[in-house]
Amino acid sequence: MKDSRDNRLPVSENLSDSYRDQIEEIMKAESIRRIEENHNPEELERLNKLSLIKLFESNDSDLVPALMSRLGPVRAALDGHGGGLIVSSGEIKDKHDGAKALSLVIDLDGACVSCGAAPGTLKGIQDDLLIDDEIFSVKFSVSMLEWFDEIQKEFVLKFGGVIFV
Repeated sequence: MKDSRDNRLPVSENLSDSYRDQIEEIMKAESIRRIEENHNPEELERLNKLSLIKLFESNDSDLVPALMSRLGPVRAALDGHGGGLIVSSGEIKDKHDGAKALSLVIDLDGACVSCGAAPGTLKGIQDDLLIDDEIFSVKFSVSMLEWFDEIQKEFVLKFGGVIFV
């Protein structure tokens, strides 16, 4: 009879997972604290309730703030480094269920332009925005690749998990 302890992960793997989970929770709590500290919660709530499609259709200046309000922990990084989003282009698409949604091409500005963490930031932006029902796809401007040296460019294209157009 085989001992059930043989199926457990080694202690080092359990500790790594445990530390990763703890750090992730701490980082999330800190990012929420920073966002709440730097932004009016009522304004964030107002922006979150706005229709992105209507803002896009009317070329409303609240589009970028409304997109920013939908970002999670990556928002704290953007704010803290003086970065922001720029909607380079977009179009309204029909989803399979007949609803309308935005297909966006995004660029970054501010200090994010030269940040070595940009690949992770891009993935975070994409993932957070795709949670919204009014977002069909998020791609990034190919001009952003000019920020990176060849090694960084190769890395972001191979492992970044985002699409450049």
